[in-house]
Amino acid sequence: MNNYLNEIKKKISNKFDTEEVTIIDNSHKHQNHKTFKNNSYHLELRIKSDYLNGLPRIDAQKEIYKLLQEDLKSKIHALKITII
Repeated sequence: MNNYLNEIKKKISNKFDTEEVTIIDNSHKHQNHKTFKNNSYHLELRIKSDYLNGLPRIDAQKEIYKLLQEDLKSKIHALKITII
């Protein structure tokens, strides 16, 4: 896992009470798309968190988007979130 993905994982773990955070980089699946950029990521987050799981799904996702808002503007092109 590259340093940037580790930074994302650390941000999530530091902000929320999590048991596990898995980040999957699916960028390679989108290389042939017209809008693909080498410097942006297509990420899948799998977060095991009693705290986030206790919130309504939309509120939990809003919290994650708020945390990552600067990354979403510059480095993350697509984000899939699964909270377990």
